[in-house]
Amino acid sequence: MAQDPHAAEQLAPLLTSEGWALLNSLGPYREEDALAITARLRKAGHAPELVSAVLSQARLRVKAEAKFGEFSRHMLFTRAGLEQATRLSIAARHARRFVDADVRSVADLGCGLGADAMAMASLDLDVTAVELDETTAACATINLMPFPNVRVVHEDAQTVPLEGIEGVWLDPARRTTTTSGTTRLWDPQQFSPPLSFVSELADAGRPVGVKLGPGLPHSSVPEGCEAQWVSTDGEVAEVGLYFNALKRPSVRRAALVLAGQTASELVAETDFGGGVRAEVGPLEGFLYEPDGAVIRAGLVAELADRLGGHLVDPHIAYICAPNLVATPFAKAYRVLDVRPYNVRALRQWVRDEGITALDIKKRGTSVTPEELRKLLFLGQGKGPKKKPHRRATLVLTRIGDDRVAAVVEPV
Repeated sequence: MAQDPHAAEQLAPLLTSEGWALLNSLGPYREEDALAITARLRKAGHAPELVSAVLSQARLRVKAEAKFGEFSRHMLFTRAGLEQATRLSIAARHARRFVDADVRSVADLGCGLGADAMAMASLDLDVTAVELDETTAACATINLMPFPNVRVVHEDAQTVPLEGIEGVWLDPARRTTTTSGTTRLWDPQQFSPPLSFVSELADAGRPVGVKLGPGLPHSSVPEGCEAQWVSTDGEVAEVGLYFNALKRPSVRRAALVLAGQTASELVAETDFGGGVRAEVGPLEGFLYEPDGAVIRAGLVAELADRLGGHLVDPHIAYICAPNLVATPFAKAYRVLDVRPYNVRALRQWVRDEGITALDIKKRGTSVTPEELRKLLFLGQGKGPKKKPHRRATLVLTRIGDDRVAAVVEPV
């Protein structure tokens, strides 16, 4: 985990009996109550540094609810740690890999705030949670105290002894932190630990899994592992690489789509660039916008084949099909009209149709939806309206060298 230069001073006041009790006495926190809470705590005689630390942590706990649910109310966080922390719903799936592989002990290298270690411990795995950053390790110690089968070690993930431990899970730091904030790292060899270290562990035959950012290039995915991209409620969260006993037979790449309590998966045995070859055809019928995990996993052609459809351009992830097919792997739209991309003509269309709200989607074009929306509504409101107000959806894309605008409606 990348170090946050301000995290230690914000956390230290909370690691006292007074600070911990004060933090947990706040109850549900609302930002609009911050001034009143500050005044009340200061009047009670609490030091300004403690009050500031308590309020900062209360804000982080509210933000963490999206990933940790009710557990967040009793945890400690750093801002950088929360950014990279795994959602518990996804961490549970990481842990299940080890259980299904009959692994009983796991080293969580780069455990961060402890999300994956919590999920593993809840499935009765013995966990050694390793974290290099001292402040983050302190948070993990607090967060994992309810689990007697977890021990937190403040040490370098690349040097900690692994004797007697069966499996390894890694969540490398992919950000560098400075006084001005955090910056994302893109080169897998700059991660901490680097991807080459993961491969070395896997080459020794251990069951190894690693969580990485979803933007990992296909060229950086090691041979012999399974790569599973995961999206939750429409947002691509990660790619997990699984080696040896954690890898499923005959799965090289996969897209796991989580929506509420529903999980759907699209898989392929072939390597990246192989497999199904999708045909290219007209923009008509029903337009499908694949989930980001499907796109990242290189499974758009496989999805088109499943939908009985085709691509509108060989380099753009839009699928068209003559029939409406229910699928968790894409959003569907009925194509109403397709016209050349022309701002003046589109502005006239907006006026003629009485459109007052416009959703704009785009792929394969440099047009900025926000700027185009301003141009299309420029001058609207002058003169009589010909038709009732309504919302419309516009899809901007490229077919070969031509830019087009498709009027669609969500299904």
